[in-house]
Amino acid sequence: MPHYYDESPVTKSDKKTIEYRINGMNFEFVTDTNVFSRNEIDYGSDFLLQKMAEDLKKDGRLTSGKSFLDLGCGYGPVGIVMKSIFKGLTVTQTDVNERAVGLARTNAERNRTPIHSIVSGSVLEHLDKSDMFDIVATNPPVRAGKSTVFEFYSQAYEHMNDGGIIYVVLQRKQGAPSTEKKLTELFGNCETLGVSGGYRVMKSVKT
Repeated sequence: MPHYYDESPVTKSDKKTIEYRINGMNFEFVTDTNVFSRNEIDYGSDFLLQKMAEDLKKDGRLTSGKSFLDLGCGYGPVGIVMKSIFKGLTVTQTDVNERAVGLARTNAERNRTPIHSIVSGSVLEHLDKSDMFDIVATNPPVRAGKSTVFEFYSQAYEHMNDGGIIYVVLQRKQGAPSTEKKLTELFGNCETLGVSGGYRVMKSVKT
């Protein structure tokens, strides 16, 4: 059975365009078969974007000249929206799904958003040790299993600067409590920024 976390999807392509509005801005995204949430921006990603933008707007120093990692980017909405809201961010997007990565590149151009780098690979295996980030955002692939989800957190931690922030969104029934425990183990802290529709947005800071 094909999954959105397959490295090289073989399902026949069937592209479509969806619309999304947030922060008073309109976006268009090209999606396809075998990518996550192809019919619309999923509730979790939308909630993540809302809470993350709200949190980062409190202090402009958190985004000016900072590096942002969209981990498990899919067809690119999180990184594209964040770069559009916070012009000072340098955005890198990664995903294991080669089809999704191709779409992310297309969508960056379509929305006239200058993304620094969009690359494919399993978690962060393709990055150099010197690739470090100030902000990480992820809506992790829960269907890939807990071990993969936890690898997202541990590898992100290794690629975060001191004082770096990670934002994670998950449903309670999909493992939000265990994620909160794991983030606390790694970072020594985990704050819940909001809960809605069964989803929780969590924030940890690398101290």
